[in-house]
Amino acid sequence: MKKSIVLILTVFLLSISSFAIVNEGYESPVVNVVEEAAPAVVNIESTRSSPVPVDPYIQEFFERFFGQEMPEYQTKGVGSGFIFDKRGYILTNYHVIESAEQISVSLPNGKNYDAELVGGDEDLDLAIIKINADEDLPTLPLGDSDKIKIGEDAIAIGNPLGLQNTVTSGVISATNRSIPKPDGNGNYVDLIQTDATINPGNSGGPLLNIHGEVIGINTAIAVDPQLGSVNIGFAIPVNIAKRFADSVMETGSFQRAYLGVYISNITEELKKSLGLKVDKGAYVQDLVPGGAAEKAGIKVNDVIVEVNGKKIENVDDLTSLISTYPAGTTVEVVVDRFGERITFNVTLGSQTPEAVEAYFGIVVRDITSEDRQKYNIRSSIQGVIVEEIQDDTYALGLRAGDVITEIAVNGVYYDIQNTDDWEKIASSVEKNSYVALIVYRNNVRYVVQFFYR
Repeated sequence: MKKSIVLILTVFLLSISSFAIVNEGYESPVVNVVEEAAPAVVNIESTRSSPVPVDPYIQEFFERFFGQEMPEYQTKGVGSGFIFDKRGYILTNYHVIESAEQISVSLPNGKNYDAELVGGDEDLDLAIIKINADEDLPTLPLGDSDKIKIGEDAIAIGNPLGLQNTVTSGVISATNRSIPKPDGNGNYVDLIQTDATINPGNSGGPLLNIHGEVIGINTAIAVDPQLGSVNIGFAIPVNIAKRFADSVMETGSFQRAYLGVYISNITEELKKSLGLKVDKGAYVQDLVPGGAAEKAGIKVNDVIVEVNGKKIENVDDLTSLISTYPAGTTVEVVVDRFGERITFNVTLGSQTPEAVEAYFGIVVRDITSEDRQKYNIRSSIQGVIVEEIQDDTYALGLRAGDVITEIAVNGVYYDIQNTDDWEKIASSVEKNSYVALIVYRNNVRYVVQFFYR
């Protein structure tokens, strides 16, 4: 009896040992990518102060009886970024450092540095910050996002939920994705979709290929209202980031491009009534005199169907894609002219007029035709468009893209048609005045009011 038990145990142990190791000596290439890339991926912490939102009457009472302003509270944000230049330049998302009063960067080696903002763009959701380091910094090479293929490996490194240098891997699930921006103003276009897990805190971190090259900047995740996160992530193609970085590092800002067309979506009625030969694209209703499109030879009734090899299906596709190029870039634009495909080389102009001095913490400029397309601003609405909120002490709730049409000061109303009107009135507002801004957003009127102290 004992001999049979020993025999059975011996056979069982031999069977275990014969299947104990599979692919002995194999090492995933992901390991090599992470070893090379991880030292250049940083943790970014931003600190911003926000005033406690109160009624102007309560603010006045607080100042009168306590002799001080209402206190502010500090909030902190955490995100990721990566060093792409040995001089200390770091790429990240704009929303990671938006309105930050202080930016600090932690390297994987444990060293911490204060960082300064070099330039950022809210629409692209890209920013460059810089640290002055006392060491030789590791960097990541930038790849070519136009060459990526669906199904190839994708590796994300970042700081999800503050857990530094977390690695996830998957594949490129799709390219050229378009998703709505969180504020509803336009779309993010040409995005890379991946199933490499991306979580809050990954924003700004690199999406890498199997060669350790950056192919995208992790930016957004898909969330189902019922299911929550569904493990679909999106990254900004690195080629867009390259164009942004070149412009910012050369000029200090991103000079957004301007095509100079008034466009609309193609409907069945429009197609049949005008005899158009395509179902999708951006229909050219009119041209800005002397604009980039007119100079290149594009005409009214043309339908723009492609820009630099990217298909254009509607107005949002065109406006969002053009906004990823800096002024002065030459792009290849394909139009359908009643069934004939024609290609034009268009040198893009500058979209953004010069902004004026900030008043009440608000930077504004004149409205362009591109603004009217992008933010759906009716032609009957005249005023100035909000370019940036530098300080939200007064203009709580105001945001880029809003149109200010009037200012009311202590019950007296002033029309605002352009930046000259804005400067004249805003500069004349005296301290201890009750101010209201009449604002249009999505063609809906609302009022922002505050006590100017």
